[in-house]
Amino acid sequence: MPMNHAPEISPRQVAAALAIGAMGVLMVGIQPILLGELVEAKQVSLEGVGIVAMAEIVTLGLGVVLGNALLPWSRLRLITIVAALLASGLDLLTLLATGDGAMTAVRAAAGLAEGVLIWGTTGVVVRTANSPRVAGIFFVAQTLAQAALGALLANAVIPHSGWQGGFVTLALLTLLPCALAFVQPPRLAPLATAAVSGFRWSAATLLPLVIAFLQLATLGSFWAYLDPLGRAAGFDARGAQTLIAAVLAMQVVGGSVASFAVRRLAVVPTLVACSAVLAATTATIHQLPGGSTLNFALGCALFGFVWLFMLPFHLSLALRADASGRLAGLVPAAQLLGSAFGPLTASFIVEGENAAAVPLLSAGFAIGAAVLLLAPRRDGPRPLHRGVR
Repeated sequence: MPMNHAPEISPRQVAAALAIGAMGVLMVGIQPILLGELVEAKQVSLEGVGIVAMAEIVTLGLGVVLGNALLPWSRLRLITIVAALLASGLDLLTLLATGDGAMTAVRAAAGLAEGVLIWGTTGVVVRTANSPRVAGIFFVAQTLAQAALGALLANAVIPHSGWQGGFVTLALLTLLPCALAFVQPPRLAPLATAAVSGFRWSAATLLPLVIAFLQLATLGSFWAYLDPLGRAAGFDARGAQTLIAAVLAMQVVGGSVASFAVRRLAVVPTLVACSAVLAATTATIHQLPGGSTLNFALGCALFGFVWLFMLPFHLSLALRADASGRLAGLVPAAQLLGSAFGPLTASFIVEGENAAAVPLLSAGFAIGAAVLLLAPRRDGPRPLHRGVR
């Protein structure tokens, strides 16, 4: 039996772990709302807000990596409580931060604590009997939580309490893992060591992380500039915001479908197909003439569907290369770092308010992922993981 197959983890414990992870990534989904309010309040500059956003996402990924490298699974409950308290405290400290440097430092520190919460959730997911499907459920749950919080902030909290109320709300929600920690597993058995599992770093074992990185760079670069691209296509401000909400809804649909399809579809052909669809969609959007709002919206809907549909397959690809789950534990970090790298790269090709070249950059990332997936490799096939093909 694989070391990461832990039937003693009950559905109730898994649900608590997924809820903890959803709290850890809340800020990622509501960054446009809260950071936009900070710019309006002149707490950060327009030039610096991108650095603040990227810093938190990058340190979130680093939190996962450092958790895997340094933290003991035997103290999962205590670590979860400490990380939640730190993240909540840093959300409140954000109320006192002023200026690009101070805000970047506080939000980067918050990202590390949030990353530790994701580390714990990922550890539970890779030890379940059907981890790719559980991962799909997690992606849907976190998107729904982000959308719900975004609606609450935009319609109730910020109109009455401003950006300060937004961060206080985030701080209160980030305390929930302190209670959920007593429902999730208090500790987890260590995964198989490299000596036992036969794991070694090679092109084949690096590939799943590189694919996750490139495909999230595809998504992140286009998503970061969806608003100006939508306006250039002919949407007004309200239409562009409505389009973003519709894309989030399509993400939920895609993630829901993936949670059932991930064990039924071959991993590599599915990820190649996803890259091909993303490349074709973004390249087509680049070619659309002004005023093609319907075609632009349809392309964005397809983009949103593929987004959450393909994420569980990243975990399947990692488990295919390393059945012990050690590699799969690094997938969220690769996804987060890719989602930060995409917008960073796109920022170098944006001219003023003209983001027309961004869809081509996204298409390039997607094509790169497809090429790597299709490239012949010398490494022999790895042992399959519980039916992962």
